Amino acid sequence: MASTYVILTSKPGVFRTEAGDGADIIETYDYVFYGRALAVFSIACLHRDIKLVVTEETPPYVVNHVPSKFLEKFASVDAARKELAHLTRFGSMESTLTLRSNTVATEH
Repeated sequence: MASTYVILTSKPGVFRTEAGDGADIIETYDYVFYGRALAVFSIACLHRDIKLVVTEETPPYVVNHVPSKFLEKFASVDAARKELAHLTRFGSMESTLTLRSNTVATEH
């Protein structure tokens, strides 16, 4: 499998998604909607098909292993960025998507 890119979603206080072995997080963004932090999005480079770990952050802390084959894949980091921007913009509604400074903004 050639490297492909996916968008991972975590919702603080609800669930978190972790890529694990076989993937590298390229960039992480904080999504704020009308002043409320709603989600954290990460663009990950997949080097092969993997299972993502999705963990609930409230009891009973259920852990799911989701095959990456179910995620939309992108050929480049830029294509994933464009889709993320599309997913988080709603006309004139107040929302921000902010790149975390501790993430590497490069393409593999």
